[in-house]
Amino acid sequence: MIPLKPLVLAMGCLAFGTHAFAAPKRPNIVVLVADDWGYSDVGAFGSEIATPNIDTLAREGVRFSDFHVTASCSPTRSMLLTGVDNHRNGVGNMPETMPDEHLGKPGYSGVLNDNAITVASLLRDAGYHTYITGKWHLGKTPDTLPDNRGFDRSFIQADSGSDNWEERPYAPLYDKAAWFENGQPAHLPKDYYSSTFIVDKALEYIAADRQGGKPFFAYLGFQANHVPVQAPREMIDKYRGRYDQGWSALREARRDRAVALGLIPPGAGMQTMASTADWNALDEHEKRYEARRMEVYAGMAETMDQQIGRFIAHLKATGEYDNTVFVFLSDNGSEPTDPYTIPAVRLWLEMNYTRQLERLGSKGAFTSIGPSWASAAASPLGGYKFFAGEGGLRTPLIVAGVPGIQANQISRAFTHVTDIVPTLLEVAGVPAHKGEYQGRAVEPLIGSSLVPVLQGSAERVHPEDQPIGYELSGSAALFKGDYKLVKSLKPVGNEQWHLYNIVTDPGEVIDLQQQMPERFQRMQADYAEYARVNGVLPMPVGYDYMHQGQMYALKHVVIPKLKAAAPPIVAMIGLLVGVWVWRRRRQKAATP
Repeated sequence: MIPLKPLVLAMGCLAFGTHAFAAPKRPNIVVLVADDWGYSDVGAFGSEIATPNIDTLAREGVRFSDFHVTASCSPTRSMLLTGVDNHRNGVGNMPETMPDEHLGKPGYSGVLNDNAITVASLLRDAGYHTYITGKWHLGKTPDTLPDNRGFDRSFIQADSGSDNWEERPYAPLYDKAAWFENGQPAHLPKDYYSSTFIVDKALEYIAADRQGGKPFFAYLGFQANHVPVQAPREMIDKYRGRYDQGWSALREARRDRAVALGLIPPGAGMQTMASTADWNALDEHEKRYEARRMEVYAGMAETMDQQIGRFIAHLKATGEYDNTVFVFLSDNGSEPTDPYTIPAVRLWLEMNYTRQLERLGSKGAFTSIGPSWASAAASPLGGYKFFAGEGGLRTPLIVAGVPGIQANQISRAFTHVTDIVPTLLEVAGVPAHKGEYQGRAVEPLIGSSLVPVLQGSAERVHPEDQPIGYELSGSAALFKGDYKLVKSLKPVGNEQWHLYNIVTDPGEVIDLQQQMPERFQRMQADYAEYARVNGVLPMPVGYDYMHQGQMYALKHVVIPKLKAAAPPIVAMIGLLVGVWVWRRRRQKAATP
């Protein structure tokens, strides 16, 4: 058993015959957010990828095997920072995938609204230094940047992602890479690599304020492993040959390790995703190419872990490590989208990147892992990013450094991303607001603190009869006790409700709606109430997140550029696009 990390106490000296003791020193807080990591992408959750530094946090802390986020990045981040449902904090959907019919409606601004107070604001008010580096994706106008949402210092990427080697966008969704430092447009150094730079800036900010004696809150939003999947060549080559057996073999191996670790119950079923290709049907060149894509992915993940190790080493060298609380999580499940399968995006990629085998992962090259490897990354769960299956919503969560924590334990308690803010406030000794902030009404926190579970005084975070709803882009779920009501849009789901016991059946193999008709109906009523109270809007007929992304790119990047160059051409393109959209919606409406 690894010794518990003590709460650092400052002892007073003996004076006038009495002992005087200083108050306990408040802990630093570090939140490490991985991007698009599947459930078993961490070594401590069953991965073959080397993540020794994250694994050390797992040994010193608690792994949560049943932790849930949303199925895409900014809605999760909005709840992680505010403890408020995304439909009430303004991020009912990402701007890039939000249908025009929803934009601007209550809860659907696509950026954090003023009624949701960030944990950074609350900690700063209580005397903490507050820092954020890396991905933000919660607004890019002056009033929505981190310096206006509680952060003292910030260097952030305001969009869904960007290139990891250069200052440029990764997709035609944006005309440039939107980086900001302390609210002002900023540029990247020539030797930039995302994970390294994000840690560099965090350490720079911490060092700048170290003499002040205040504790700090540092939020590191890594771009790993968001597309484009890129990593140093030496890291990629460490995995050469590791994935030559294909995605199905990897999915099974990771499932077996997750069971052996105690994260998944023995005998739990596991589906084969319909989008998973037959590895044996590929020729040798195709196998080598596909294996290399996953080698790049593993190299990117290990590089991020190494940089986390560098960050931890600095805290140890400065004497801060033993008084630091760590939270590690992924913002959603693994990314299945291969941008080269999207016609408009492929054209842009062909003009801006290469995908030659020998250059994958390097500067100027673009790759992703696609749906087959994404299924392996989510093992042993079904589904992935953008959809409501466990593979999209259940991600690794590790909490370490909390005083009194039961180290090297696994909690099987259902846990939600909105539980993080109450947890951080409790460990910092900061009262949670009750729906009022600085004399005005605000959205109240909806989560529960994890501290009782972390310290071993409770087994559950939420009462068994508490319904917890979820919706994003038309895919939806309702959690209650050990059960989950869920529906996902096509092509992953059939847009019908299903019922699973996700404690005994995390792979969502056995639909219980016929065996438990009363529970099935009650949970549908619970979901309807959740949707009503939180203002969830129905999706337009024929909605598809990839199609919506293409329309976003046309509206915000392609057409404005063409309009500036040749207005008559734009008018013709606009007419053609309008006809295409109209025909596509008619076809969708006619499809049973």
